This record gives sequence, structure tokens and C-alpha cells, in this order.
Amino acid sequence: MASFFALMGALLLTVPAFAQSEVREQALIHMVRQDCGACHGMRLTGGLGPALTREALTNKPLESLAATIYNGRPGTPMPPWRAMLSTDDARWIAQQLLAGFPEETRTMP
Repeated sequence: MASFFALMGALLLTVPAFAQSEVREQALIHMVRQDCGACHGMRLTGGLGPALTREALTNKPLESLAATIYNGRPGTPMPPWRAMLSTDDARWIAQQLLAGFPEETRTMP
């Protein structure tokens, strides 16, 4: 499992954060669906952590969500993701959550 996180970290760091290319976006979508989904539910409808659906996040400030993603929530199971994400990445994820997070794109071999 640790090697998976190391691989994801390396993958996320290979594309400059400011570029937010389609490759980068797909890597971030995969990370959220898999890693965040472990606590927030694979459909992001809640689990150990709260739901991250558009409806559940109504009226939540974008910057607050981005800060939570980047810095975590001390005293809770929500970890900081700053070792794997830039502030731009965290903001992009927060924007996508507020809009209704996209599904992962499956590619055919």
C-alpha cells in the first residue's frame, strides 16, 4: 500500500501544478476517487468522513475546502495532502467537488 502512495505521489508531481493538463486532472480524479474515497465513500457519499457531493457541500466556501484538502483537519482523521498536492491542485479538487466531482475516465488498453 505504501508503494501505491509513493507511485501516486510521483505521478502527481511529474506534471507542473499550474498546467492542470488533462493527464494531471485524470491523476487527481483517480486520487480523489481512490484515496479520498477510502474514507468519504467510493461514490463520495460519506463513510468515515462526511459526504463530498455537490449537495453536501452547498454553501461551503471554496477556499475553506481547498485549505482542508491541503492542510487536513488537526484532531480528526482528515490528513493533510500537501506532500502530494500543490495549493493549485487542492483548489482544483475543491472546485470540482463543488461542481459535482467527475467520474474516473477508463482507458482501453
